[in-house]
Amino acid sequence: MDDGWDVQCVGDGGTATALAADVPQDIVVVAPELPDMPAATLLGQIRTLRPETSRIALVGPGQPPPVRVLSLAHRFLPLPLGEEMLLEAIGSLEELRELLGDPRLREHIGRIDQLPSPPHTYLALMHALEADDETSAAEIARLISGDPAIAAKVLQLCNSAYFSAGRSITDLRMAVTRLGVATLRDLVLASEVFAQTAQPGVDRHALQQRALLASHLARRLLPESSAELGATAALLADIGLLLPGVHDDRADAPAGDGAGSDALGYAEAGAYLLGLWGLPMPIIEAVAFQRNPARAGTRSFWVAGAVHVATSLVARVGVNEDYLRRTGVLDRLDDWRTQADRLMGIAAQPA
Repeated sequence: MDDGWDVQCVGDGGTATALAADVPQDIVVVAPELPDMPAATLLGQIRTLRPETSRIALVGPGQPPPVRVLSLAHRFLPLPLGEEMLLEAIGSLEELRELLGDPRLREHIGRIDQLPSPPHTYLALMHALEADDETSAAEIARLISGDPAIAAKVLQLCNSAYFSAGRSITDLRMAVTRLGVATLRDLVLASEVFAQTAQPGVDRHALQQRALLASHLARRLLPESSAELGATAALLADIGLLLPGVHDDRADAPAGDGAGSDALGYAEAGAYLLGLWGLPMPIIEAVAFQRNPARAGTRSFWVAGAVHVATSLVARVGVNEDYLRRTGVLDRLDDWRTQADRLMGIAAQPA
């Protein structure tokens, strides 16, 4: 790093906390294990002391980060960590900060009389799963049933053609057992998010159906370690369309690195809203850069790329083939198109 950087290394969480309290930090990189506190504790203290600081968590080989760390870190990088990878991550975090800090975006969102509220049932479910990895099907069902409207909507979605496989699901505990926690979590999130009041002319039901299809497809495009992030990001990719004064700019320009970069479109607005809700940064980044996945700062095909492909195929708009070629996955596009067509065919069947 050149003279423009001031890099300070400390050996424990207490010293790092004191340093953050004393001096503003642009970026903090936290090891998976600290001698005096869990990594999640330090990340939480940094968030409280310096919410503007970008937080990077390092992940050991074959060791997925704890659930609590997932909710606190902006970015995850694998060990051993190369200089190029670190600099690439820093650059993309700064770009995302500039994107979400666009004065036009803040002004536009600030003028909205009533922003969509956070998905409380989903967040309560996530909190319960964080507290106990072995949360029972009965406890999950109890949490969902706390909002009867959401519970009814979840059961309705469970019995749609591409979830039920022809078998009727009659109660929430059966839904948890048969579909699994990950799928139920996505259904709860979709039910809450798309129950929000939308601007005139927006078909919330159609948005929800498209989001569920994109989520299913994105999960299939990524390895198991990243599949849930991709599925959740794709599920939320169109959330900006619920906001007034935001337009779907997919038809304004062909897919490419510069598509829609000068417009205040649905992707940037949706990412800003998710930032207000406090969702994990990898999801916010994937939503923000879904039309321009190369801007995500990752040279390999990852969450932003999967969201780009899944949402484009489901919406039947152009896919950035140059990006897919550069990331080495263009030869898989025909298969992905076939999977998308199959999913949409199943969804069109009567429930």
